[in-house]
Amino acid sequence: MSQKKDPLKKIRSLCYVTIGGAIAYQYIYYKKDFNSYYENVLQPLSQYLSPEVAHRIGVAAIKHGLFPPDQNEDPKILKTRLLDYDLSNPLGIAAGFDKHGDAVVGLMKLGFSIIEVGSVTPQPQPGNPKPRVFRLPEDGAVINRYGFNSIGHDEVYKKLEGIEKAVMNRALLGVNLGKNKLSDDAGKDYVSGIEKFSDVADYFVVNVSSPNTPGLRSLQNKNELENLLTEINRARKRRNSNKPLLLKLAPDLNEDELKDVVNVIGKQHSKVDGLIISNTTVERQSLKNKEFVNEPGGLSGKPLTNRSTEMIRDVYRLTKGKVPIIGVGGVFTGRDAYEKILAGAGAVQVYTALIYHGPPVVRRIKDELAELLERDGYTSVNDAVGKGVK
Repeated sequence: MSQKKDPLKKIRSLCYVTIGGAIAYQYIYYKKDFNSYYENVLQPLSQYLSPEVAHRIGVAAIKHGLFPPDQNEDPKILKTRLLDYDLSNPLGIAAGFDKHGDAVVGLMKLGFSIIEVGSVTPQPQPGNPKPRVFRLPEDGAVINRYGFNSIGHDEVYKKLEGIEKAVMNRALLGVNLGKNKLSDDAGKDYVSGIEKFSDVADYFVVNVSSPNTPGLRSLQNKNELENLLTEINRARKRRNSNKPLLLKLAPDLNEDELKDVVNVIGKQHSKVDGLIISNTTVERQSLKNKEFVNEPGGLSGKPLTNRSTEMIRDVYRLTKGKVPIIGVGGVFTGRDAYEKILAGAGAVQVYTALIYHGPPVVRRIKDELAELLERDGYTSVNDAVGKGVK
């Protein structure tokens, strides 16, 4: 009997040794060269998961520190002053990635100087039915129609309130505010966000440009926008709040609509402290992917790169460079970030690049941007802002 068991023991032992060796190899590879490990192992594996599941896992991994932190000091040339804050670099994570404020500290440790959570709605809501996220790898793009899925103000506030201020001294925390789908009082929804998060947020974003909530984009119309911003500013004045207020715009606004927005935010009662340009687009021009091209929702990623940069340039020119701009849309490289800065952005945000290339893209963008700034004789990011606008 014992002789029959011996071969089984040997096979079992061999399996243990093989599995143990494989795990040890993966761990050594991960520790020795994380960038290569992510590109060759983790990123391809993530493509076998549904985009939304992969997104949730990615946020959880960042939250729990499973990715190595960026321990390199940012080059001095990347120092940035934005909204009266001094930052070590101009790179942020756009709203939509960490919707519920789960991974704020983890994102800061990856090297972001601006962490924007949300969009957050007053009451919890599930968002749109699944599936609601689609990869277009041939285009370096994503289509999403999440529809402001949110756990609500109260739950997000509990998470942000629990973050020690000392931990966040290297980064700005922005709260991107949305309205509930069934709300018939948009102003009240945004005002309640200002009131709720005033003691934890460094800045606020009024999101009236998502294409995934019915009627939301109509709030960008001249009269509706002026009324909304006036109501929000009254609430800020009542609370004595000096936290910067930013407005996020859609890339699909035409020239006249853009001029109307600039006119509105130039008035004292409806002014904002900055703009975020831009949100996702509903356009589907020249996409290679044919499987998901007709899916409703907002398109982000490389197809938006040039459009958002052009819009930044137009707004910088219209505002004569007096309104701070955060550029977002198709930032995958340091060159992409640099083009937006030259067009007038004081900082940039990424989203889709993180989905396709993971944490290593953060350091790569910063290093490439630093090289370009130095090559062209600038001493800081602020020196380069708007220098490409004629």
